[in-house]
Amino acid sequence: MATTPRWEHLEHGADIGVRGYGATLAQAFEQAALALSGIVTDLDSIDPAEAVDVECEAPEADLLLVDWLNEIVYQMATRNMLFSRFEVRLDGQRLLARLHGERADPAKHQPAVEIKGATFTELEVSQNDAGDWMAQCIVDV
Repeated sequence: MATTPRWEHLEHGADIGVRGYGATLAQAFEQAALALSGIVTDLDSIDPAEAVDVECEAPEADLLLVDWLNEIVYQMATRNMLFSRFEVRLDGQRLLARLHGERADPAKHQPAVEIKGATFTELEVSQNDAGDWMAQCIVDV
């Protein structure tokens, strides 16, 4: 039976970890992105009304995860947006994604922290014997 896509946070000193699970690598990356957004605010408070297309590329899946999460952090900062839905497509070492969200509104979203970036600490992208995927790293807040 395939893993149900889900995400969780990992405790790590002053920072926080994100972990995503999925039946596919793309799903695990989507779930890690949800965990990232979940650090900032309650995902249910974000209306996925606007879409932003992004892409990134890296030679290995773990490096691609860091690039992916940092691309989301970049989009959040430069567009002043929060995202609550992610559609990821992988084409070899290239990730193409659509981020769905809305402009950040402090009164509505009550952001808890500002994310500085994804790090290589506890970075892991792996597939278990059943074929399910897990993607994780520590995020600097």
